[in-house]
Amino acid sequence: MDYPGNLFVVAAPSGAGKSSLVNSLLQVDSHLVVAVSHTTRKPRGQEQNGREYQFIDEPTFRAMIDRGEFVEWAEVHGNLYGTSRGEIEQRIGEGQDVVLEIDWQGALQIKRLFPNAVLVFILPPSWEELLQRLHRRGEDHADVIERRMANARVEVSQARHFDFVIINALFETALFDLKAIVHSQRLKYAALQRSKPAVFAALDLR
Repeated sequence: MDYPGNLFVVAAPSGAGKSSLVNSLLQVDSHLVVAVSHTTRKPRGQEQNGREYQFIDEPTFRAMIDRGEFVEWAEVHGNLYGTSRGEIEQRIGEGQDVVLEIDWQGALQIKRLFPNAVLVFILPPSWEELLQRLHRRGEDHADVIERRMANARVEVSQARHFDFVIINALFETALFDLKAIVHSQRLKYAALQRSKPAVFAALDLR
């Protein structure tokens, strides 16, 4: 089914700057809304329930899986993450542009269910820089960082399946690239046809 709103999916290995980029994008683009994912992991730092994630326990998450409420879900770093199908469909059905922050597995699942979704992968400039960023974040023990680095090698190998790839070496440049992707998608013929059907009908365009 075609929806008037656009769906953007951003994935990256932990520490590559995905959340910072998406948060900054939301601050400068009032037409974008975020679909908040569910997770079984505990909140980190200043994270709040309903803002960064919907934090729920594993039995509740498993029950939602059984009811078919997730458009995608996956286990990442020992925790479960999932995206509500109903929330996405409602928002893009109303013509809103939605951005999702999820792992690569979920992104590819989203693409199968929403073929018009635009997938964006954020790469670190090097493995050394990624390791330093994980250490600077100061949120994980050494064994967790080691696991994240091992997982990152698998995650980065999946970037070739995405529509766009951004190398986050300089944050301002990466943010500019992300804004350019969003703006370009909105100007595509098919996207405008979905979002501005009255204009296309008045001009007798199909």
